Amino acid sequence: MFRRARASSVLGAAVGALLLVAGCTVGPNYVRPTVISPPAYKELEGWKVAAPQDTTLRGAWWEMFQDPELNALEAEVSISNQTLAAAEAQVRQAQAAVQAARASYFPVISVGAAVANSRQPTSLGGGAASRRTVTDYSVPLQASWELDLWGRVRRSVESQQASAKASQADLESTRLSAQAALAQSYFALRILDAQRQLLDETVADYQKTLELTQNRYASGVASKADVVQAETQLKTAQAQAIDVGVQRAQLEHAIASLTGTPASTFSLPAASLSAVLPAIPAGVPSELLERRPDIAAAERRVAAANAQIGVAEAAYYPTVTLSGSAGFLDTTLSSLFSWPSRVWAVGAAIAETVFEGGLRRAQSAEARAAYDGTVASYRQTVLTGFQEVEDNLAALRILQDEAQVQDEAVKAARESVALTTNQYKAGTVSYLNVIVVQAVALANESNALAIRGRRIAASVLLIEALGGGWNAPSLDRTEPWGPAPQQAAAQ
Repeated sequence: MFRRARASSVLGAAVGALLLVAGCTVGPNYVRPTVISPPAYKELEGWKVAAPQDTTLRGAWWEMFQDPELNALEAEVSISNQTLAAAEAQVRQAQAAVQAARASYFPVISVGAAVANSRQPTSLGGGAASRRTVTDYSVPLQASWELDLWGRVRRSVESQQASAKASQADLESTRLSAQAALAQSYFALRILDAQRQLLDETVADYQKTLELTQNRYASGVASKADVVQAETQLKTAQAQAIDVGVQRAQLEHAIASLTGTPASTFSLPAASLSAVLPAIPAGVPSELLERRPDIAAAERRVAAANAQIGVAEAAYYPTVTLSGSAGFLDTTLSSLFSWPSRVWAVGAAIAETVFEGGLRRAQSAEARAAYDGTVASYRQTVLTGFQEVEDNLAALRILQDEAQVQDEAVKAARESVALTTNQYKAGTVSYLNVIVVQAVALANESNALAIRGRRIAASVLLIEALGGGWNAPSLDRTEPWGPAPQQAAAQ
């Protein structure tokens, strides 16, 4: 009895000493990598969009364009888009990986039942021996627990948690991309509707011009060449109007795919472009680090890679495992669960790898190289974010100036068509002059529509580049896991 008590006390003291160092976690603690963040966007100098009442973007950013049909289509993206569904499944997969990593905090316990037959020798008198069959019945309960003395499990959980947050940010990045793609496709389709309306009006004007030349030819004041030129111009405009249908159909199919609808069952009737150019609050560059989900995802991957360095370094240290078993063992089933049939065992084991051909050193170097790669990717993602904001701020600024000049060109072209047509009716200019000014007018009208479409597209791209109203702290509000057991106890 004394020896058993002494052995138990020694084992308990050893376990207690080991638990005292259980708070040791090897590997570097995570520090967010530094990035260069300019104090302001260069393209905002000397120019800025009319200041909106709200200085921040909101989640439903498309409502800024004040187009009810776009609002309805955007609502379908989050519900039915299959790319989003795949990204959401990846988030759940990453969250399950966190739970799997956390399971290593706890012991593994198993229970079973076994029956074994064996032949054993039986001694007889005079040195003779015989064999008998023995049946053993057992109900074992076994447990083993590897102590996380060096933080290998804690670093693994830390890495998986960061990866799960990266997956959540990826989901939001995919959502924003799909929403922006839908808005761009929708506005491009509406620009084509406006282009088709322009061409239809042009065809109607050219038809009147053709009738004018035919009447003048019948009166003998115009040549047959004027009639043929008018017919050519009319047919060319009709062909252009028909050709618009190809691009429109493709955009309609793209919208159907983005909203999770078969292209064969989706249609969007032609309508005028009613959207307004919104005032977009750009903020300051430093805010971009918290507002773009792709930047947040890249930063979380850096944190995950940093934790993996600790996992690799923990392999240099010995592993300590506590194990125990208890249950019942007897040769008769009827007395299996009696008190004398009980058995138990408890112990501890420590193991250290003394030679592995440089495996641990290679794994540590691999983890550090992976970390360096994620840092570079994070910094490049930030640089790309700044570039995209500057690109679209520049586009909006320049296109605004271009639109003003183009509107003046359209006005002048319309006046030129009216004057030249009157001169042709008076017989002071040839019909060739009419064709030229009409072609110039159509080109200017089309260019004005194209500029309007580019301005709206740049607005959508700027909103996407600014993160679409998303913010990084929302990742912390959606954590499906709590703190580690050691951390919970400390708190």
